[in-house]
Amino acid sequence: MGDIKRRRKLFRRPKKLFDRGRMDEENVLVKRYGLKNKREIWKAKTAVSKFRRRAKDLIGKDIEEQQAFFNKLNKINMKVTSISDVLALTEENLFERRLQTVLFKKKLANTVKAARQLIVHKNVLVDGQIVNIPSFIVNKNMEDKISIKIKPIKEKVDIKEEPAESPAEDAPVESEVKEEEKVE
Repeated sequence: MGDIKRRRKLFRRPKKLFDRGRMDEENVLVKRYGLKNKREIWKAKTAVSKFRRRAKDLIGKDIEEQQAFFNKLNKINMKVTSISDVLALTEENLFERRLQTVLFKKKLANTVKAARQLIVHKNVLVDGQIVNIPSFIVNKNMEDKISIKIKPIKEKVDIKEEPAESPAEDAPVESEVKEEEKVE
């Protein structure tokens, strides 16, 4: 039992849950990026705050460590060259790198919600692999390898047969049977 580790939450809730200004801003983000719920915004805020915290820790370190961190962020196409660029990152920068948004920007889906639907229904391939996570962060080199899975079209078989007679038509109706009995 000691080997099981409890997973940590990937986000922190806002301190004031019913703040009208924050809620309006979040509603705009939910609509623009087709998010499922506000929790996805809170996760992105937490991820960006981790980037910022790491950048602050690297202020006094040597340039090789800083450059390794910048390369990591540039690999996911964040376009940072200095610590001030990292500190200027917002959750919107992270939302732009999500598979759902990239699919919409590449015009593979008509809307952001349609892009999410394609992903969840396992119709999107990234580098030949099915990805069904809308929040998947797309690397710079994977961006050109995104495609929609093509389903084979079933051909219609046109068989022109006469419609089979239903069994009810073969059997005489009760009223016809009663009339035949009366005649005899």
